[in-house]
Amino acid sequence: MPTLPNPPQQQTSAAPKQESITGVVERLTYYSQESGYTIARLQRPGAKELTTITGNFANIQAGQTLQLTGFWREHPQYGPQFQVISYKETKPATITGIEKYLGSGLIKGVGLVTAKRIVAHFGTETLEIIETQIERLSEVQGIAKKRIKMIQSAWEKQKAIKEVMVFLQTHGVSTTYAVKIYKHYGDKAIETVTYNPYQLATDIYGIGFLTADKIARNLGVPTDSEFRYSAGMTHVLSEAAEDGHCYLPQPELIQQVMEKLKTDDHQPKEDALTTIIQNMTLNNELIRECAEDKTLLCYKPTFFHTEQNLAQEIKQRLARPINPDIERVSSWIQRFTASRKIQLSEQQQEAVENAAYSRVMILTGGPGCGKTFVTRTIVELWKAMGKTIALAAPTGRAAQRLAEMTGLEAKTVHRLLEFDPKTRSFKRDRNSPLPQAAIIVDEASMLDLFLAYSLVEAVCENAQILFVGDIDQLPSVSPGQVLADLINSHRVPVVRLTQVFRQAQTSAIITAAHQINHGQYPRIEPISNTPTADCLWHGGGYEPEHGVQAICELIEQFIPSLGFNPSTDVQILTPMARGLVGTRNLNRVLQQLINPPRPEKVEITRGDLILRTGDRVIQLTNDYQREVFNGDVGFITNIDKEEQEVTIQYNERDVVYDYPDLNEITLAFATTIHKSQGSEYPVVILPMYTQHYMMLSRNLLYTGLTRAKKLAIIIGSQKAIGMAVRSVNQQQRYTQLQQKLIQTSLT
Repeated sequence: MPTLPNPPQQQTSAAPKQESITGVVERLTYYSQESGYTIARLQRPGAKELTTITGNFANIQAGQTLQLTGFWREHPQYGPQFQVISYKETKPATITGIEKYLGSGLIKGVGLVTAKRIVAHFGTETLEIIETQIERLSEVQGIAKKRIKMIQSAWEKQKAIKEVMVFLQTHGVSTTYAVKIYKHYGDKAIETVTYNPYQLATDIYGIGFLTADKIARNLGVPTDSEFRYSAGMTHVLSEAAEDGHCYLPQPELIQQVMEKLKTDDHQPKEDALTTIIQNMTLNNELIRECAEDKTLLCYKPTFFHTEQNLAQEIKQRLARPINPDIERVSSWIQRFTASRKIQLSEQQQEAVENAAYSRVMILTGGPGCGKTFVTRTIVELWKAMGKTIALAAPTGRAAQRLAEMTGLEAKTVHRLLEFDPKTRSFKRDRNSPLPQAAIIVDEASMLDLFLAYSLVEAVCENAQILFVGDIDQLPSVSPGQVLADLINSHRVPVVRLTQVFRQAQTSAIITAAHQINHGQYPRIEPISNTPTADCLWHGGGYEPEHGVQAICELIEQFIPSLGFNPSTDVQILTPMARGLVGTRNLNRVLQQLINPPRPEKVEITRGDLILRTGDRVIQLTNDYQREVFNGDVGFITNIDKEEQEVTIQYNERDVVYDYPDLNEITLAFATTIHKSQGSEYPVVILPMYTQHYMMLSRNLLYTGLTRAKKLAIIIGSQKAIGMAVRSVNQQQRYTQLQQKLIQTSLT
């Protein structure tokens, strides 16, 4: 093999020097009502030319005199600009400045003509008069009492905005979040934040518990405050949900909260937290359920009700059987297979027949077992039965593949259910169900608790649902393990395809995947310059730093030699975000290797993240407004520094992000295996090291390997691969859907 290259080093630059400037806002070039992001022109004392300023402002108008703190930067097209970090307003000192300030539209009821009259009458005392003796405006010709009340109301509103901004910034809240807080709470912002700063973590996206806790400490909220303890409970349950749990057992919840809320001078007591849980239960902020072993299980209310309602929906559907003409179905299958010159295995025949009379059914199986073939046959059967059919999958890529294999339109589940960003709810529900008589959902292992319930609820009560998915893959990124719970309940009809067909047996990827599934160490061909298999092993040394070097070597030399494009065809999938072979470090290294900086490529820095045109990025959360969802991968096609916008192309659709919303994305040259669910890539590289022992499991390795369409390369130690193969269900999720399905009563 060629000599391993040293991994590229991330370029760093010194933090820009902060300074303060003062001036009068001459005009606004751009202002976003939503985020407060502003581009404006400032007249500085003694300066011949206007200064461009950019930043987030709660409310900004021409004529305002501002004292700004920030730093200078050079825009490649528009020249020097002052990036504002914080600001405060000062009263304009000159008569001209006061006229411009009042006539800027800042105060409803005062235009430029009226402003000139007022200033001509009161001179430099104008603002003081408005502040303390506003009734004296009646001295100015043409200003009636009704107009004075209008001016007074507008003045008080502007004053409230200023007070809120000063208050929030004094207590460590950045300008960006201060704008969001004011937009949400309005004049009650100070009251809300002072009374219970932890409410911010619930109401304001981007402000988590830790930020709210810091604000609370600045405000002097005691460390044993009930607000803090309650927020801590909610925070720990939210973190558990991020790990896929629908609830936590009460002892585990208390233990985690004690650890999370302890400080140098405070350790929460178990009795006090137990009391908080009891109070939250009484206030319907928590729901507790008693497990079979008498352990109390603590749910957020939405999780409990959704889990319970999903079980009820499934049981009610199963209670309404379908009675088709079985002989007619069998006859159709014989004619169909004969006309296509195909033959169904016994398992495949069972699946197609079951689809004819099952209200709810699951089709599962690994790669090469014919799930796609069976799904296509079921579609043809349902069409022959005169049924209207809807096809859906949790992600855009999975929906696209489903459409390609069936020849019918397929949508994401969100689009099928017609999500409305304004109401943040689906238009399709129990009261407005889907019109189709049969629904197929592919990649069903990715369905989380909430999406599964929204889907099942929206299916017409007389319709059929077919869930297609690989039970051996990782469960959903979000809470729940719906497909596994449905199967393990033994209440829902399941057909599991296990026979690997001859044409699939030639694939080393498929063979290795099934070996992993059976707890066997996979047979993987060592890498060479002339590979003969599609599943390869590259030792890459036993230390992660050697793995980074090996990945760079593969990207630069080996993979291009096979005709693949590293920038579009290759995906590195790793168990974790942290560490040398975690996503964070690998993305920095691979960005420099695959999409290095060039003069023609615009780039910006957000915290410790550099984004530039050409970068591959991944969406980190569901953004219903933009219709981009957790796990969607796209490419940055444009960065507009003047408008502070980034354009990302997802499946040939352009989506525009404002700078404040860029915390929704990150680089995706390397992603976690969890994030790759529902996707396929021509080439997958899997780093497997013992440093990831906490995450290594059989279904993790299996899921990562089966994302590869043409070539899979595993890098790392054989010991780590063995650890993954031997580890089954190492991270069991807390769900009760299976138990609720087993319960016989229908309520």
